[in-house]
Amino acid sequence: MKSVASLLVEHLKSFQVTHAFGIPGKAVVPLLLAMEKNEIEFILSRHESGAGFMAGGFSRQNNTLGVAIGTSGPGGTNLITAAGQAKAYHLPVLFITGHPSVKDSGRAMGQDSSIFGTDLVKMFEPVTLFSARVERADQFQVYFQHALQKALTGTRGPVHLSIPADVLMEEVEPFNLSLPALEPAISPYMGEVKSLLEKAKKPLLFIGKGVHISQAYEEVSQLSLQYNVPIITTPGGKGSIRTDHPGHLGPFGLGGTQAATDYLNDGVDLLLVIGTKLTDMTLAGFTMNMMPEQVIQFDIEPTFIGRSLPVPTLPVIGDAKTNLRAILDPAFLEIAATTFMEKETTEVEILPSPTERLSAVTAIQLMRKHLPAETILFGDDGSHTFYAIQHFDIEQEGTFFADDVFGTMGHAIGYAVGAKFANPEQALACLTGDGCMMMHGTEISAAVCHDLQIPFIVLNNGRLDMVDKGMRYNLGRSVGTVYEYPANLSLFGESLGAASFRCFTAQQVEEALIFANSNKGPTVIEIMVDPEEIPPTLKRG
Repeated sequence: MKSVASLLVEHLKSFQVTHAFGIPGKAVVPLLLAMEKNEIEFILSRHESGAGFMAGGFSRQNNTLGVAIGTSGPGGTNLITAAGQAKAYHLPVLFITGHPSVKDSGRAMGQDSSIFGTDLVKMFEPVTLFSARVERADQFQVYFQHALQKALTGTRGPVHLSIPADVLMEEVEPFNLSLPALEPAISPYMGEVKSLLEKAKKPLLFIGKGVHISQAYEEVSQLSLQYNVPIITTPGGKGSIRTDHPGHLGPFGLGGTQAATDYLNDGVDLLLVIGTKLTDMTLAGFTMNMMPEQVIQFDIEPTFIGRSLPVPTLPVIGDAKTNLRAILDPAFLEIAATTFMEKETTEVEILPSPTERLSAVTAIQLMRKHLPAETILFGDDGSHTFYAIQHFDIEQEGTFFADDVFGTMGHAIGYAVGAKFANPEQALACLTGDGCMMMHGTEISAAVCHDLQIPFIVLNNGRLDMVDKGMRYNLGRSVGTVYEYPANLSLFGESLGAASFRCFTAQQVEEALIFANSNKGPTVIEIMVDPEEIPPTLKRG
């Protein structure tokens, strides 16, 4: 016989879960003790949301299960935002929350997480694929197995189990459990997809975050070359194709390029949409004259297929990588890039802003110049990342991640930390803003305590820039968007123990980035950027 806590941890270890993230509390102490015994390292976050973000980054980096732990009551509610973010990324994260005692349910209890208090099971339901309370030890195996099934197959995503402290200590017979895996099915429409591609006169690929999720990088690249189809990306699809790919026209939507807009304006007869719901962030700037004649929409689930563009739409449900392989020629190995389409390349001259502060565009270009090509960049939510979507060149696929759906400010800080725990040898960086830093910047402290080499690059213009410029553009003024006394975030980073720089010039930025590449711990690089610079986010109504 073994306790529920021991069995849970032993199974997690067998699934190659090496770290769990959270903040301890009485209701989850048995779980933490079991982790210590089984050598799963518990990483103390500074806020439960940060723990959830770290678990998401861990899952993203290792393409496996992430684990976040919070105690009952507020420990659980603080994890809910991170669950919503994991759901937007389709990341399999197991959120575990405690409860004081199932035997005492219905009595007055502190931090009650049952239906008599703060019902965490119900609160997690909208932001997870499965949420349940394990009320008896004999329920644990079935609930745990179902949670894994929902997290790791199909659409994939976060799940939640509330396990009371007394249930964690109950003993049951040990059982064997393996991670679920399903062989992805090929859509029955792939023959029609191939036919439409072969007949199209001016097709276009529109690729989103789903390409990252299915890791269909090679398949998208070959599809473009084999069928002579140019590529544009959504904001969330940034990083799924190299900037120098001969068919790449750049991103569309927020942070979009003129080349992508011009191509759509010239008329498209077939639009292949892969791994995007086509949200308002993605279609920002889309006009009626850009409407294609036909859409083929690849998605893991059908909810939003055909809803955004009112034209005939062929649905391709399932894993993008699997389905794309069905129409690719394995013998297609060589093609002269110059025969695909001519593409001008220009050297960008890095110039300072005419004001006393740097241009954000310059800051992004300096980042690209000094970050190694293999560096994975996690972009936070704000203007800073949309500058990068437009101006940060991708030199290797799968090295840029940003969310254009849920959009939690500050999440990228925790994601970078969690990803570094998952693979300490992988070069990582985080691009964030002053608003994001003041929400979740304290998680840099965890990076300090564990000597994680991560540059945290912060663009500071003393405001919530994306909202500020949007209000000013649409209303002629902004309300509640400017920090009257902007934070000194290099001092903040220093107070957490990180090496810190405050940069006003291009030379200072370059010196800080060079230092960060060799520093053995985290580096906070605060770049003071022009507060009046117009970000590439004003296309959204």
